[in-house]
Amino acid sequence: MTHLSKATAAAGALLAAATLLLAGPAQAAPGGTHDGDYLYLAVTKGDSRSSDTRGTLLLCDPPQGHSRAAEACAALDAVGGDITRVAPVEGAMCPMVYAPVTAQARGQWNGRPIEYRETFPNSCQLLARTGPVFALDG
Repeated sequence: MTHLSKATAAAGALLAAATLLLAGPAQAAPGGTHDGDYLYLAVTKGDSRSSDTRGTLLLCDPPQGHSRAAEACAALDAVGGDITRVAPVEGAMCPMVYAPVTAQARGQWNGRPIEYRETFPNSCQLLARTGPVFALDG
């Protein structure tokens, strides 16, 4: 019988979630259904051919799976899960450097399906516009 550590199992689950998010439209949430609010979040650096992608599963009851889960869940809760309505970071100053990043989210919020995809000129613009939601590095 093989035993996996919790860290190994969690890493495998996150990798599977990111893979499914990037694979295209999903019919059901990977690993079964989730109660409450959740989003599979991914950020891809570079153009559409890039394989430099970071991703995680954000759960919000209780907040977990994301380095800033409580902040991300609060920001999403304030706008009913509509990422396009998340308040921009006040006073953010970003360089005018073109280094595109694409943010993707898929899941459910208040029982509604959520699908989001947007490309930003650089990661500073992404974080300035979406706050803690796509702050996957902490």
